[in-house]
Amino acid sequence: MTLAVLFAGPFAWLVLAALKTKAEWVSIPTKILPETPQWGNFVQAFTEINFPAYLGNSLFLSFMFATIVTFSSAAVGFGFARLRGRGKRPLFVLVLATMMLPQILTLIPTYVLFARMGLVNTYWPWVMWALGASPFFVFLFRQFFAAIPAELEEAAIIDGCGYGRIFLQIFLPLSRPVLLTSFLLSFTWTWGDYIAPALFLDPDQTTLSVAIAAFYLDPHGNPDATVQAAAAAMYVVPVLVIFLFGQRYFIRGVVSSGVKG
Repeated sequence: MTLAVLFAGPFAWLVLAALKTKAEWVSIPTKILPETPQWGNFVQAFTEINFPAYLGNSLFLSFMFATIVTFSSAAVGFGFARLRGRGKRPLFVLVLATMMLPQILTLIPTYVLFARMGLVNTYWPWVMWALGASPFFVFLFRQFFAAIPAELEEAAIIDGCGYGRIFLQIFLPLSRPVLLTSFLLSFTWTWGDYIAPALFLDPDQTTLSVAIAAFYLDPHGNPDATVQAAAAAMYVVPVLVIFLFGQRYFIRGVVSSGVKG
């Protein structure tokens, strides 16, 4: 219960900030509760910019990336878990080692590469990142697939199934908890990302996170904090809804991926 209060505290503070007037926001000492809730801040946040368009950009980009990276990571994890080949274990260690490399270090070289390929101001960088799979999700799928009894695979081979069919028709349906875990995590990572959309996308194609940070300005060109808070509160809601409905499978997926090392 204490942890729930600690995690809910920032969101509650955000909602309270969204309901304040601008004078209450800058008042000293700070007023925790607004005297009169300013619900108009939410209306202004929705109408001041093209909120539905930026919301659609975020949803499309997050859903597309999550879908592709989940499937590609599942395929790579299946290969490491069930296929035989020379150097498989060192290669798997190398894949895990890439998790220690902060993504921010590769962002500028990646931008230069995509700029030379003419892919800036498009969603293709996210497609290519997703096709490259995620080391963390590869580890999750590898652990899950390695725990499946070998007899199931051997029976499918006897029946004439190739490894592609075994993966698509047997192993992939069995991995629903891990599939959902991978999808949820990758969706929220992309949904909450600010740096990559700000760097790679123009203002019309950018995501809601960038729009909230950059486009809510008062007549003097300063950030409109209370309206930004209202927009940020609405921005958080889809992720909260997704986790409320998927938390059972999320926990099951993480637990089941640690059954076998």
